[in-house]
Amino acid sequence: MLSMWASRLWRFNSRPFRPQSNTSEQEKTATNVWRAALSLVHTGIVEARYSGNHFDMTAGSQKVVICMAGLTACGKSTAARRLAEKFRLKYVSGGTALKELALKLGYKAKERGWWESAEGMRFLEQRINDPRFDKQIDAELLEHAARGNVVLDSWTMPWLSKTGFKIWLEVSTVERARRLTQRDGISMEEAMQIIKEKDSRTKQIYKRTYGFNLGEDYSPFDLVLDAERLSSDEVFDILSFVVERLVLKQRR
Repeated sequence: MLSMWASRLWRFNSRPFRPQSNTSEQEKTATNVWRAALSLVHTGIVEARYSGNHFDMTAGSQKVVICMAGLTACGKSTAARRLAEKFRLKYVSGGTALKELALKLGYKAKERGWWESAEGMRFLEQRINDPRFDKQIDAELLEHAARGNVVLDSWTMPWLSKTGFKIWLEVSTVERARRLTQRDGISMEEAMQIIKEKDSRTKQIYKRTYGFNLGEDYSPFDLVLDAERLSSDEVFDILSFVVERLVLKQRR
């Protein structure tokens, strides 16, 4: 059963999403798509309303495309894989594709937590200086989007793909670091340093390569889920409800 208080889905025009002092009014009000709450009447059921701005991915004979994004250790990959399995969609990860490219370049990218390792950070630095790596992978992801029936686990597709239902999982830096300590068995201090460094370099890559502000611009997203206090099962339950009720239902 979903926690009554645990989830917040924000409608940008009425309640800005975690506004910061340097957040522009355009960023605060850029999306007017979803509003949802855990109803006191219907315990454990997500009650969502659709406002109609972005939702055109399932019109006619178009196939389903779901783009999942969120910063490191927010749980996006786990959620994306589970959604793909549940709805019998193909799962494609931009991060995995980049790791395969890194392997070809001589990096030892097979180890768990490699992205957060010193070698993974060196590859991030290489990507900052040479955008060809990311552009090559993103071209492949766009091909998958064109074919449809896919869940794309990618930081770039919400901005680059013209189709798809786009989801952002929002989790604070501290909570993401805590999850990293559990996953990789490292100290909180080390996890905070890794998260901040990786966030900074990743944002720099996409700002330099494509011009968008990862983790600051929410305008491409149809759904932004505050997953700060949600378990992976709760995130999956909420997203499954939304996909089944409001994405797949439109195709019938």
